[in-house]
Amino acid sequence: MQDYWPTWALMFLYLFAVHFGKKFMANREPRSRCGGRSSFTMPPYCSTAHISAATATCASTWTTLRIPTKCAIAKALWWYYFSKCIEFMDTIFFVLRKKNHLISFLHVYHHATMFPLWWIGVKWVAGGQSFVGAMINSFVHVVMYTYYGLCAVGESVQKYLWCGRYLTRMQLIQFFIGMVMGSHSLLTGCGAVPIWMEYGAMFYGMSMIVLFANFYYQEYVSRTNANKKKPAVNGASNGFAASHHHSNGKKTD
Repeated sequence: MQDYWPTWALMFLYLFAVHFGKKFMANREPRSRCGGRSSFTMPPYCSTAHISAATATCASTWTTLRIPTKCAIAKALWWYYFSKCIEFMDTIFFVLRKKNHLISFLHVYHHATMFPLWWIGVKWVAGGQSFVGAMINSFVHVVMYTYYGLCAVGESVQKYLWCGRYLTRMQLIQFFIGMVMGSHSLLTGCGAVPIWMEYGAMFYGMSMIVLFANFYYQEYVSRTNANKKKPAVNGASNGFAASHHHSNGKKTD
C-alpha cells in the first residue's frame, strides 16, 4: 500500500495477458484442463477468497462496533482489495480455454478497474462506511462463484440451476445501494470521503448499472424472447440449450 505502481503494474499485466493471450491461443488447442482441473478449480478458488473477505469484513465490523478502531476494517478491506487481484485469473482461464465469447467489455472493464479503485479506497478511506460496499459485494461474489462452481461440475448439475438471471439482479441491486449511499453522503455533506472520490464512485457506479442492465436485457430478455420463437426439436426448444449453456458460462463480475 505504500506505492500505487505495483497495483497499476498488475492491472496492465492483466490487460496485456488478455490481449496477447487470445492471439497466442488463436492457433492452439484450448487448454480445457489447465493444471488438470481448470473448469472446476477456479470458481471454488475465488469463492474461498470471497468467503474470507466477507468473513473478515463482518468480523472487523463487529469489532469496530465494540472497539472503535479503523485498523480492523482497514485490514479486512485490504483482503477484499487483494481478492480483486486473484480474480484476474478468472479471465486468464477463459483465455486458455479459448472462451473468448465470455471475455466481454463488461467483464474486462470491471476486473481491470476494481483492483486499482480499491487500492485508492484502502489507501485513503479504509474506515467508516467503506466496509458496507465491500461486504455486500463479497456476499454477492460468494453466491456467484458458488453458482459457477456448480456449473463446472457438469450437465448432471447444470440442469438443476435456474438462478442465473437472479445473480445479475443481485449485482444491479448492490450498485443501486451504493448509489443511494453515495447520494446520501453528497446531500448531507458528511465529509467522511473526499468530494472528488464521492463523484468518482457515483460515476463508476452508474457505468456499472448501465453495463449490467444492458447485459441483463441482452441475455435474459432479448435472448429469451428470440428463443421462444424458435421451433421445438425433440420436445425442447432449440434456443434453450444454447441459452442455458451460454448463461452458465457467462462471467459478469
